[in-house]
Amino acid sequence: MHLNPYGEDAVNLAADLANRRPAGAEELAERCRAAGLVLDNPATPQDLDRTQDALEAWEEVVDATDEQERAELLNRMLAAAAAHPRMTNHAGSGWHLHFRDDRQTLGSVLFSLIAVGTALHLTGRGMHRLRRCAVSECTTIFADTSRTGRQRYCSPRCANRDAVRRHRARGVRRAS
Repeated sequence: MHLNPYGEDAVNLAADLANRRPAGAEELAERCRAAGLVLDNPATPQDLDRTQDALEAWEEVVDATDEQERAELLNRMLAAAAAHPRMTNHAGSGWHLHFRDDRQTLGSVLFSLIAVGTALHLTGRGMHRLRRCAVSECTTIFADTSRTGRQRYCSPRCANRDAVRRHRARGVRRAS
């Protein structure tokens, strides 16, 4: 049963915003629109502040050292979101669930969306499917949406860079 189509999209939006924080309210609004969010009102500096709070809490979830800690941190986010599900057909896109009040500001909407989307992603795909890139000098966050659930790198570029590094390290060991 597919309860919410936003799990993957919401967690990918969270990763995008966390990896490259929006500089201002208008940039936040543009990036939300690009991700498919329908915005009813212009973004405000308060929305940007609330989004930054959400991203800071979310990064703690990403960096949690075990499943229990990850669940506790995410449960705190869900409680702070104080969202409730409701059916909507906004913008004529078809009936679906939103986990928020229709009068919330963009910052509060994003807090709820990130919390609920992440919870759906982790419970549906696996608690390990949210992490930072395995390349030590790369801090990029990504949501593992691969079929196997074994994604270690944020991009093919980082995967290739790490493969070259490992290959060269093996050559040095053989030469010694």
